[in-house]
Parts: sequence; structure tokens; C-alpha cells
Amino acid sequence: MIKRAHIRQFLAVVDAGSFTQAAARIRVTQPALSSGIAELERLVGTPMFIRNRRQVRLTEAGGRFLPIARDLERGFRVADDFGRDSDRQATELKLGVIRSVPGEFLQAIVAALRSGFAIELVENSDSELRGALGNGRLNMALVSLRAGEAGAHVVPLYEEPLAMFVAADHPLAGRVEVGPDELAAETMIARRACEFLGATSRFFTRHGVRPRFALRSESDERCLQMVAAGIGITTAPVSLAIDGVVPIRVAGYDFARTLGLLIDPAWAALPDVAPLLADRGDTIGAVAAEWRRARVDAAG
Repeated sequence: MIKRAHIRQFLAVVDAGSFTQAAARIRVTQPALSSGIAELERLVGTPMFIRNRRQVRLTEAGGRFLPIARDLERGFRVADDFGRDSDRQATELKLGVIRSVPGEFLQAIVAALRSGFAIELVENSDSELRGALGNGRLNMALVSLRAGEAGAHVVPLYEEPLAMFVAADHPLAGRVEVGPDELAAETMIARRACEFLGATSRFFTRHGVRPRFALRSESDERCLQMVAAGIGITTAPVSLAIDGVVPIRVAGYDFARTLGLLIDPAWAALPDVAPLLADRGDTIGAVAAEWRRARVDAAG
């Protein structure tokens, strides 16, 4: 008989992409996880994963089983909550947030939601948040939307370009645009929370720019503060600008992001949740429009 542990183990491997990371995520040993997956595969009568040294991916049968597993996990969570205060549960909102969301913007979004919901924030990477949303551990996620991502439960908020930030007294601060080769002698600061970190590295490597790094940090605030202090330069979405830094365009560096909300359809359809979301939709839209006008359009 398939048990909840089998479903949790299966989803953990899917979301993590490896047995090692999945075991750490659900706090079991890797042999125990492998044994659980093997038992699940025996119960369903077919392999669920293709394993090799570089990655773990679903078989065709595993892909068909995935939406069933998602639904089962949601059902288990509803069962866990059965008998509790229904009003309190219906208005709980677990909101996932990527680390590069500007603090002031998040503050405004949360303020727009807090009158109707008891909010719990979860900060994590884009992939982790999407996985948690997919298996019902989050209700909404504020992330950078992917190309072509759309639908009734995808709410775009605002789009913004990335720019190179330099200190206000930097020799390049007066320039509108620079070539990537002009940055070869510059010291860089790496924003580890950047959605385009890998793509940015490849961009500069293609142009022969292999800089020294003064700082690598998960904190966008720390990175921009150190740019203002003059110890290095960094790329960032224009809305992250702080006093003492100046954005400049790098020729050919055309990355942009669209921040948006992903909403769990099952949660959004709950009778007590749907009207609350509808009531706050216009407010959230107004917050995003004002932020874009004040922080993105002004930077352009």
C-alpha cells in the first residue's frame, strides 16, 4: 500500500533533482530515501526515475504519476488541518519570496494582503519556492516570472531591466553606456541572489572580462552598500538602487526580469480565500504600478 512517506519522498526527489539533496530536505538518510523510492516503484510496478551520475529525471510513468502525487499531498495537508478552526485556516497565507525582491516593495505587497490574511513569509530560491508551491507547502510565491509564463494564477507585477551599478564618484558614473571591455580592470561584487548570476558570468567571460571579486554575498543591500563605498561594481535590477550608486548600461547586457505572483489554484479556489484575493487584486496592482513609476521608470 502506498503511504504518505512514499509520496513525500517521491516529491522531494522531483523538486530537488537529486537523491542527496532530497534526503537532506526531508531529513532522512540517503539509503532510507533510496529504499523508500524502490518500494514505491515496486508498488506501482514500474521505475519512476532515470538515474545517472549527473541528474535524476522522471520516467514517462513518473511524469504521469507526478500530478497524482501532488494532489495526494494536498489532500494529506487538508486532512492534517481537518477539525481546526476553519476561519483561521482559511485565511492563512504562506507567501514565498525570492531574496532579490526589494524590501520596500515586499513591505507594500504584504501591507496590501495583511488585512485579510495571517501571513507567514518563506524566503528561498526560485526553484525551491516553485517546488514548495507545487506540492502545497506554499499558497503564493513572489518570484521572477519565466518567459511565456501566464495564466489565471500568474499575476505579473512589474518589469525592470538590469544595469551595472557603480559608486556615484566612480569615473564611469557620468556615462550612459559602456562597453563590456571597458570593465575588464574593474573589481566586481557578486550578488549571489541574482537570478541571472550564471548568465552574467558567461556574458562577461565571452567578452574577455575575468575580474577580481571584492565580495560575494546573498544580501543585495550589503552588495549595493559596498558599491556605494567604492570597493567594486555590480549588476542588479534598477529598482534595487540606493543612495550613493549610479546605474549605467552595458552594451549587449540586455537582461530584464518581471516580478510576479504565482498562486496555488487549489488554495485560491477555497470559498473564504477567493473573495479576499479578489478584493485585494486592484490594491496589489496599484502598488506595483506606483513602484514601477517611482523606482523603475525614474531610473530609466
